[in-house]
Amino acid sequence: MRDYLLTLCVTAAVTYLLTGPVRKFAIVAGAMPAIRARDVHREPTPRLGGIAMFLGLCAGLIVADHLPNLSFVFERSNEPRALISGAALIWLIGVLDDKFEIDALIKLGGQMIAAGAMVLQGLTILWLPIPGVGTVSLTQWQGTLLTVALVVITINAVNFVDGLDGLAAGMVCIAATAFFLYAYRLWYGYGADAAAPATLFGALLMGMCLGFLPHNIHPARIFMGDSGSMLIGFVLAASAVSITGQLDVEALNEGLGGARNATHAMLPVFIPLLMPFTIIAIPIADLVLAIVRRTWRGQSPFAADRGHLHHRLLEIGHSHSRAVLIMYFWSALIAFGMLTYSVHSASMWVLLGIVGLSAVGLGLLLLPRFTPRAPRWAERFVPPRYRRRRAAVPPVAVETVPEWTPSLNGATAIGGRARETEQRPARAGR
Repeated sequence: MRDYLLTLCVTAAVTYLLTGPVRKFAIVAGAMPAIRARDVHREPTPRLGGIAMFLGLCAGLIVADHLPNLSFVFERSNEPRALISGAALIWLIGVLDDKFEIDALIKLGGQMIAAGAMVLQGLTILWLPIPGVGTVSLTQWQGTLLTVALVVITINAVNFVDGLDGLAAGMVCIAATAFFLYAYRLWYGYGADAAAPATLFGALLMGMCLGFLPHNIHPARIFMGDSGSMLIGFVLAASAVSITGQLDVEALNEGLGGARNATHAMLPVFIPLLMPFTIIAIPIADLVLAIVRRTWRGQSPFAADRGHLHHRLLEIGHSHSRAVLIMYFWSALIAFGMLTYSVHSASMWVLLGIVGLSAVGLGLLLLPRFTPRAPRWAERFVPPRYRRRRAAVPPVAVETVPEWTPSLNGATAIGGRARETEQRPARAGR
């Protein structure tokens, strides 16, 4: 665990320290687009925050390669090299989009190319653990298509949810934390060495998000842009592909006592592939709703609008910070709820806890509709929004006698209200 924490801290530190210089570079490079109709921020803000996140990823991989307990991941597996090659391609596409705003179809093609580069180097889905059936092997074409589809869906889901300060980085950090804990449990708890790359990817992703968040919380000083949102979406998808498509359930039989228990232990991992991605269910739901909404209106699925979930929270009456925290809450509830259920699936208290927290979440969503009001005696101790509104008393009009002074075009009042006088037209040439 210490090596993972060291890798996480190095990634976060490099990302945090480089974000400031990257912000200055983005301003000089002109990566500060004008405010659009769908934007929430009011002042032009530089993009290209993904540059610092990518350099933090590279620094974390270099450090992990020199740690004794993590170096075997690079020796026995080609997955880290597959990750960095695909991440570099998707990052370059994002940098070009942040600067020149390339076409959506070109970005989609670039995402597929980056996913294909990752597949060609061995990071692909080889089999799926199906409950009641066991491990189902996939052909090369089936694994390639499923991997590319999963990567593209995840990238666009994270990209779509990147609409408020700190929202995408925080939600992906929550998902990465859940993934890291689950993969670490499979590796050290059940001796599954194939889960080691996914554990490393989760730690790297957590460091990238944690290092960037201090610069991106409201009010944001820099945006990650597509160079950052597509990058963290790609790394998250690579983690899911690694732990699901590379880990053989049959290898867990000895530690878990049978194929049925092994398949059951993989529950929080293969469900994301079938749903297809429960661990970031909120961005996936936002992506699906956006595609349906835009298609229904006769627009392109990639046409931007203000109908995302975070925009609706603002329309309900939530503040910017509270809308972000509500999205954090639901993401953590789904991700860690699945993680807790995988550990204590037979406990009824887990389900009751999830139901209770869901009720709390619904109450938070409806909070602007039921704003509490403090009693009169406690109003001085609470914020103004919780105080009762008093009826405004109209001011009494007092007639004053003006003191008139002569002027060229009429009368001017001093110390009172002036009456309108007829204005004479100015002479020509004045």
